[in-house]
Amino acid sequence: MKQMFLAATLSILNAVMNCSADDRFKVSTKRNEDRAEVRTEDERTILDIRSPFGISHATIERSDEEWPKSLLIQIRLKGLESFKLSNEKHKLEATVSSHDGSIRLWKDGKEDSPLDAKSPYWLPIRFLGEDGKPTKAIPLRDGWFEIQLPKKFLEGNPKSFKVEWIDFYRN
Repeated sequence: MKQMFLAATLSILNAVMNCSADDRFKVSTKRNEDRAEVRTEDERTILDIRSPFGISHATIERSDEEWPKSLLIQIRLKGLESFKLSNEKHKLEATVSSHDGSIRLWKDGKEDSPLDAKSPYWLPIRFLGEDGKPTKAIPLRDGWFEIQLPKKFLEGNPKSFKVEWIDFYRN
């Protein structure tokens, strides 16, 4: 029993250590191989996630009093068939079709009521190739998906939020 506990503890410590040393955030990931780096560019904070397996999640907890004004997630995957963003009040979900690149987005499990760009919870999702330029080619080759968190999602200043992803569903 002690060995199982020690193994689980080491796994959690490895996952936390695989993340950014930026002291404004504590980022913990599910898998040891996942990497998350937090950096600031041009007055926006970027959470850059790398997930070799393609299915995982991360919890992001703020250390500062408030979240940054602009928070962008860059997730380096070949596809994005499932993306979930949740905090204590809301759950946003999105899917990017691997067939035609179309995006569907909904809130709080209401998949039959998709959100549109007028919604304050809208998640703009861009596909970028390895050169950093927009592309529509899926699977992405050494590219990433870029997702701007809506201000409304962080309203009320929650202490943390969770990001979950699946690149492609496995059969």
